[in-house]
Amino acid sequence: MKGFLLVRSHGVPYGLPLQEVLEVFDEIEAEGIPGGRVAVRGVSHIRERLVPVVNLGTLLRGETPPDREHRTVVLARCLGKRVALEVDDAEEVVRDQAMPVPTGPRLPWATGLAQWRGEMVPIVNLDVVGQRLEVADE
Repeated sequence: MKGFLLVRSHGVPYGLPLQEVLEVFDEIEAEGIPGGRVAVRGVSHIRERLVPVVNLGTLLRGETPPDREHRTVVLARCLGKRVALEVDDAEEVVRDQAMPVPTGPRLPWATGLAQWRGEMVPIVNLDVVGQRLEVADE
């Protein structure tokens, strides 16, 4: 892994693989989808494409989504498709190498773990994010 973008969602740190991060936005507008999945905030028109806007923490951990939309959105590739990941903040680019994820069910969506400034940061497998979104579509 060539590094990751350190983000926070619901106050929890996550790493997004740099090779899959396309762009970071401070603000976008999302149109809600009636009857949509809880983690999916809606869709947004980004760079001439209609892109789903997904709250990262809600999708990964099943947490209740925050009442308000976050202002930071990371446009990333998940299974070759563009997805706007809603996060609390995108903090910085980290070039450290990740360690393998210990076996077990705790982090089924992680490809590795990195230690950054005293915190363990799971590196998100964006293909798993894409798979979870595809399951929601069926």
